Amino acid sequence: MLHFQNLSLRRGSKLLFENASFQIHPGQKLGITGANGTGKSSLFALILGKLQADSGDLKLPREWVIAWVAQETPQDNRPAIEYVLDGDQELRQIEKKIAEAEAKGDGHELALLHGQLENIGGYQVRSRAGQLLHGLGFKPGDEQRPVTDFSGGWRMRLNLARALICRSDLLLLDEPTNHLDLDAVIWLENWLKRYPGTLLLISHDREFLDAVTEHIAHIEQGKLTLYNGNYSAFERIRAERLANQQAEHLKQQREIAHIKSYVDRFRAKATKARQAQSRLKALERMQLIAPAHVDSPFHFRFRPPQKNPNPLLRLLAAASGYADIPIVSGVSMSISPGDRIGLLGPNGAGKSTFIKLLAGQLPLLAGKRDTAQDLKIGYFAQHQVEQLHPEHSALEHLLQLDPLAREQELRDYLGSFGFMGDKALEKTAPFSGGEKSRLALALLIYQCPNLLLLDEPTNHLDLEMRQALASALQDFSGAMVIVSHDRHLLRVSTDELLMVHDGKVEEFADSLDDYPAWLAAQARITATTGATPASPERKDRKQAKREAAARRQALQPLKNKVAAAEKKLEQLHQRQQELEELLAENSLYEPENKEKLKALLAEKAELDTRCQAQETLWLETSEALETAQEYS
Repeated sequence: MLHFQNLSLRRGSKLLFENASFQIHPGQKLGITGANGTGKSSLFALILGKLQADSGDLKLPREWVIAWVAQETPQDNRPAIEYVLDGDQELRQIEKKIAEAEAKGDGHELALLHGQLENIGGYQVRSRAGQLLHGLGFKPGDEQRPVTDFSGGWRMRLNLARALICRSDLLLLDEPTNHLDLDAVIWLENWLKRYPGTLLLISHDREFLDAVTEHIAHIEQGKLTLYNGNYSAFERIRAERLANQQAEHLKQQREIAHIKSYVDRFRAKATKARQAQSRLKALERMQLIAPAHVDSPFHFRFRPPQKNPNPLLRLLAAASGYADIPIVSGVSMSISPGDRIGLLGPNGAGKSTFIKLLAGQLPLLAGKRDTAQDLKIGYFAQHQVEQLHPEHSALEHLLQLDPLAREQELRDYLGSFGFMGDKALEKTAPFSGGEKSRLALALLIYQCPNLLLLDEPTNHLDLEMRQALASALQDFSGAMVIVSHDRHLLRVSTDELLMVHDGKVEEFADSLDDYPAWLAAQARITATTGATPASPERKDRKQAKREAAARRQALQPLKNKVAAAEKKLEQLHQRQQELEELLAENSLYEPENKEKLKALLAEKAELDTRCQAQETLWLETSEALETAQEYS
C-alpha cells in the first residue's frame, strides 16, 4: 500500500501541504483535487522520486510497477505502435533477450523466454495496443505512422496509451482528459473502471471523477485531506463544512439565492414544456453543486449583448471543409437568441469544422451563410489562447480592446477571473495553460458577444473555474454552441443536442446520458460491417430541404413569441429581485419611511401577479412550440 506519514512538502519557500497522514490500499482509485498550484503534480513527482519530502515519510512496495504519462515526446521516427509498446518494459526486456538467444542459437533459453512471453500475454500485446489506440481516437493505419507525423495533442494521446499498456500496480494520471474529445473520455472512463491496480487521478472533470474514483484527496490551505466517496460526495461534505463558517455561509446563501431565482422561474409548471423540464433538472444540479464553490476566486458574469437580433445566423444547405473536400454538408439551420446547443459526434466527424463554419473561419464550399447586421461572435478555440501576446500583461491585453476604460475598472474585471493585484501586470509568457485559457475567456466575455461559439473551453481549467463558467453561462442571454468533453458543462448549459456524423449535422433526440450507448452501437455496426455505418434513409435531398425550410418558416413566429415572453419575464424577475433587496433594508421599517414601505409593498404585489401571468404565457407558448415541432 501507499503510506503517507506526517508528510510535508514545499516548492521553494511555498508550503504546499504539511502533516499529511493516510493510506491508499491496493486497487483503490483516488482522485486528487485542489486549485492550481496547491501541489497536486508535486505529489506525483514525490511518488516518482523526483522530489524529496521536507519532513515525514512516504512508503510504497518496492516491487510495484508504476506507470505515468510523460509530458513530452521525443523526435521518434518509429511507428506509433512501437513507441506505445515501449511502455511495457518487461515485454521489451524479454524481446531483447529473445533476440540475443536467437543470435547465440540457444534453443533451451529461447523456449524459456517464449514461455515467459506467453505468461505476460506478449503474443496478444500488439492487439491490445491497437485497441488502446483505437479507443483513444486513432484511425486504422495510424499505428504504423511515425510518431513525428502527429501533432502535440495526438502525441499526448500516444503517451497516455504508453502508460495504459504497462501492466502496472500503480497508475498516475495527471489531467488525462485535457487532449481528448468526449468519445475518448468515455472510453478512458470505462477502461479505468476495469483497471485492477491502484489509481491516482488528477482531474478537473467532475463527471469523470465521479465515474472512476471512490476516494478524494483534496489539497487546500496547506492541508491534504482524504474523503470517502466520489467527487460529488466530497462536494456535499465540503459544503456542509463551509456552511459552519459564518463568512462563507453568507456567501453561500447569496450564491444559492442567485441560482434558485432561475429554478423557481420554471418550477410551477415545468412539466408543460420539455425545454423547461430539462432546464429545471440542470439548474437543480447547479444548486446542489454551488455551495461547495462559494470560496472560489472566480466570480464573473457575461456582459449582456448590446443588441440581440433574431435570427443571429442562418445556414442554408451549407457545406464546408478543407482543400475543396467537404467535411460537413447540407446544413440548414437558424440560430436565435436563447438557443443553447451542444455538439456531439465521433472523433474526426467535423465538430470543430462546423464551429469554424458558424464562426466564418472557413469558406463555404456550397450553400449560404447569412448573418444579422449586429451579429457579434465570441469564438473560443485553442488558437485564441496561442494568439495571446507573450510580452503583454493581462491588463495590457484588455486595454487594447478598450483604450478609454478606467484602469481600476479593468483590474476589478480581471480580478473576477483570478488575475488579482500584481498578477494582472505580469507578462503572459510564463502563464500556465489554465491561466492563458482564463485570460482568453476574459477577453472574449468583455466584448459582449451575442453568439458564443466555444470549442473545448474547459481545457486546462480547474474545477473552480469550470464551475464559474457553467454558472456564468446560465445567465447568458445570447445564443451559444458548445463542443466540450466536459459532460457537466454540456448538461447544465445546453438545451439542445446536435449530432455531427457522416458529414451531416442533425438533431440528437436522446439525452446526453444516451450518447455512450449510441457510440457503442456505432462501434458494433462498424465491427460487423467493417465500414462506417450509413446514414438513416433520407428523402430526396432537394425535397427534404424545401420541407425543412417550410417548417422553419412556419415555426418562426412561435419562436419569436417564446423569445419575447422570456425576455419580458427576465425583466420582471430583475425588478422583483431589486424590490426584495429594497425591502430587506432595516431602515425602511422606521416610522418616517411608512409611505415608502407601503408603495414598495404595493408594487411588489402587483409585480408578483404580473410575473405569474407572464410565466403562464411563456410556458403555454413553449408548449405550443414543442407540439408544433413534434408534428412538423
